[in-house]
Amino acid sequence: MAAVVEFRVPVASAQTLLVWGLEPEPGLEHSLFVTFSRFGPLYSVRAHSNAAVAGPGCYAIIKFYSAGDASRAQRTCNGQKLFQKSPVKVCVCTKQKGFQQQVLALNSNKCQELANHYLGFNGWSSRIITLQNVSGFEDENEEVGKTPQQRCVRYLCAVEVLLPRHGLRSRGAALGEAQLQKPEDPLELVTTSRRAQKLAAGKALSSAFQKILLIVLENGKVAVEYDSSQEEPIDSLTEEELKGLVQV
Repeated sequence: MAAVVEFRVPVASAQTLLVWGLEPEPGLEHSLFVTFSRFGPLYSVRAHSNAAVAGPGCYAIIKFYSAGDASRAQRTCNGQKLFQKSPVKVCVCTKQKGFQQQVLALNSNKCQELANHYLGFNGWSSRIITLQNVSGFEDENEEVGKTPQQRCVRYLCAVEVLLPRHGLRSRGAALGEAQLQKPEDPLELVTTSRRAQKLAAGKALSSAFQKILLIVLENGKVAVEYDSSQEEPIDSLTEEELKGLVQV
């Protein structure tokens, strides 16, 4: 059975494991990470002390990107001692009915980690199509009453992610904004501009990855699909049109 991996924060119950019966020890989260990351990439590992009524000890919440990886980890680790003297219990978290969590995009660093794991370091690449300063394009109504200390530097960025082995490419665009505290300071203008550029590029890269679905097969091979439901107006524009996006 194939598992679908998205470049989004995992929220499904099938992607989340509850581990309890843990013994308090230094570096507990690291030990958990080392143990469970053998089954697949992890989004997060969080260890907590038991409530007073539950007695001494700890429990942990472990989030996988893939429900298949989480299932394999549960079957293998449940009832095992792992790295401690007593066995632990591992179960897939039960679904909370009537509670729907907001699905958030992964940040650019997490997207790159996930792409490197499933596609390999040479299995994908990205490039910036355009990076434009749009600080002068604010709505005039928003400027009314603003002091110079409230000025912002804004950059618009368009990025393309290419998966050559799969013949697939995906685009993303985003706005990065950073506030200027001292607009008259040339050095701060430079550092603030760099911060806005980096933010815009990171958000655009994350946006491009949102349209890519990784299909992980049982034999470990990875297929890729393009999620057309996530398409944006920029996907139909040529590079020349994208570079002149502000002027258009």
